[in-house]
Amino acid sequence: MPRDTRKPDTMFQTFEASTSPHTGAERLKHLRNELARRGLDGFLVPRADAHQGENVAPADERLAWLTGFTGSAGLGLVLADKAGVEVDGRYRLQAIAQCDTTVFTPVHVPPATSGRWLAENAPEGAMIGYDPMLHTADQIKALDEVLAAKGAKLVKCQSASGAPDNPIDAIWADQPTRPAAPIVPHPLEFAGVASADKRAALAESLRKAGLAACVLSLPDSIAWLLNIRGADIARTPVMLAFAIAYDDESVDLFVEPARITPALAAHFGPAVRAIAPADLGAVLRALEAPVGVDMASAPVWISDQLEHPRPLTDPCRLPKARKNTAELAGLRAAHLRDGAAMAEFLFWLESTATKGDLTEIDVVTKLEAIRATSNQMTDISFETICGAGPNGAIIHYRVTEDTNRAVTPGELLLVDSGAQYLDGTTDITRTVAIGTAPPEAVAPFTRVLAGMIDMSRIRFPEGIAGAHLDVLARAALWVAGQDYDHGTGHGVGAYLAVHEGPHGLARRATTPIEAGVVLSNEPGYYREGAFGIRLENLMATLPAEAVEGGDRPMHGFETLTLAPIDRRLIDAALLNSAQLDWLNGYHARVLAEIGPLVSTACQSWLRDACAPIS
Repeated sequence: MPRDTRKPDTMFQTFEASTSPHTGAERLKHLRNELARRGLDGFLVPRADAHQGENVAPADERLAWLTGFTGSAGLGLVLADKAGVEVDGRYRLQAIAQCDTTVFTPVHVPPATSGRWLAENAPEGAMIGYDPMLHTADQIKALDEVLAAKGAKLVKCQSASGAPDNPIDAIWADQPTRPAAPIVPHPLEFAGVASADKRAALAESLRKAGLAACVLSLPDSIAWLLNIRGADIARTPVMLAFAIAYDDESVDLFVEPARITPALAAHFGPAVRAIAPADLGAVLRALEAPVGVDMASAPVWISDQLEHPRPLTDPCRLPKARKNTAELAGLRAAHLRDGAAMAEFLFWLESTATKGDLTEIDVVTKLEAIRATSNQMTDISFETICGAGPNGAIIHYRVTEDTNRAVTPGELLLVDSGAQYLDGTTDITRTVAIGTAPPEAVAPFTRVLAGMIDMSRIRFPEGIAGAHLDVLARAALWVAGQDYDHGTGHGVGAYLAVHEGPHGLARRATTPIEAGVVLSNEPGYYREGAFGIRLENLMATLPAEAVEGGDRPMHGFETLTLAPIDRRLIDAALLNSAQLDWLNGYHARVLAEIGPLVSTACQSWLRDACAPIS
């Protein structure tokens, strides 16, 4: 594995506020002038890029540039006299804090209801522009249906030649350049399956479907298929590109040929062709046979170029999610390494934080520094969420120099973090008491823990999806009249995206969970203005096998994450005997597997942190 070559005083995460609410009004005025020039009554500004990415390159941060909102999901809705910013429950507080609410109205939108604010506020017959490279066909179809009652019409913003022509790009004077980071082969020892074998399986699926080719628009799908990794965006080791996979096992990769090094060309062989991105449209238009397109993830612009587009779910998503033996071995190794770092961090935190002179930034900086001592971390897997006291109630809080809060004894601290290693991706959340546990937090913490344990212990038959299991993590909270406004879990990649589809543990997660799928297990509870609680472990789905005393095969979960859970916040009386047995068994495993990897001083602390609870 490559060593971490950063200087000791450099970090992946920085703490400058990248946006300000004070710029919103002026930029909105310029955008409205541009829309008026084009004869448009409104414009859609999504958070996503052309690849529907959660992380986007600086050049694609259009929503943040316009509104100040930096969350990973949202939609700006600009009209001539008002503007809204749609966000889900994770980002409600963040949108209020980051946007100039005198000109942008934060709109809390439950899943699958996007566009209702626009339908309620757009004038009759409005012409609403959108960039066809930034929206999928499914998204546009859903918005069209919502707007139909108003007689409003969605209009593609594109040039006379048919190229996308985004009005924000026309007014963003200092828009950053497109990324072009190095592309490297991903070693077979970590990938587990050769790219040629993956391409052969994909080609066979195309032939069975009667398709000559399919378009791949998700960067992690392309990275998985070709066994490559990149650094075009922060936190996720992918390159931003489109690809066309053919039924003859070849692939056109739309990337500047200058980025193809001799080592990469040798890795690809003759079946993978590098073609300039500017030629994508021409290649698509030349395809006369049926071509598969994922209407839920590919830009609508892609479908527009094809003579015979056929709906096709991205054929890489399921095989990518089913981790093979090598990928699972790598993930276990990564979690041992990461667990040792987390133990050292929690030990440091407990011995330091009660002095009252730490801030959230100090905590994030220390955690990253401890992880970096392995010399094997290539990046963090997302911006660390470190919320002290009431900041913990902001679900996707990111500390900046402006928001940096003291870590105060008697309060809770929520730390959600992860790392990227060549052999795996990690994601872990621990909520800890700083000194004495606040009494009002103990019961909800224990209920959150009960939900995480029940999800960890469950066995389930073939065909069960995350939507069936989600209630397990919420049951203890529901009985107390409590809940949380996010899914219980998401898929996780193998040195790829920390949020990976199509599986999840949530009401909308309908894809059956299969062996090898890695999921997060992260119930929570948030009391606005007071504290936030979340506990998160990653789990790998075990193959279905007969359960002793049962009459049919059942899947189960193997917990990958190994780090102690704060015993000071647990009320054992609220846990049943099976939950206590699981917790004590988990802590015994943490001590046995992580103990030998940490310092002598940390070992002593870890023994106490993992002591059985009766």
